[in-house]
Amino acid sequence: MALHYNLAKVYALSDNDPEFVLQIVTLFVTEVPEDLAEIKEGIKKKDHKHAYAYAHKIKPTLDLLGLKVAFEEILQVEAWTKVEGEKKEIKETFKSVKHQVEDAVKELKKDFDL
Repeated sequence: MALHYNLAKVYALSDNDPEFVLQIVTLFVTEVPEDLAEIKEGIKKKDHKHAYAYAHKIKPTLDLLGLKVAFEEILQVEAWTKVEGEKKEIKETFKSVKHQVEDAVKELKKDFDL
């Protein structure tokens, strides 16, 4: 049983097609960690537009894979970029998103033998 993700939306979207599900999982495992690194870089450099672009990019994926808290927190990151907030205001929220994604990636790799 998955603890850090929920593929119900992926299975519904794919009409229970295991190949499609594997494609989505593989995409998540390979791209989202890279996108998180870009968000981190944007936060570090106070490049709000850069951070926003990548936060906006991963938002639907977090929702699709059932990472509800990470999804809510990435919305906070987006809001932070729009008001061009200070780094200290968003560091803990980003750290939380990063840990949730790392946990999901680790579990997905194990569950799908990736």
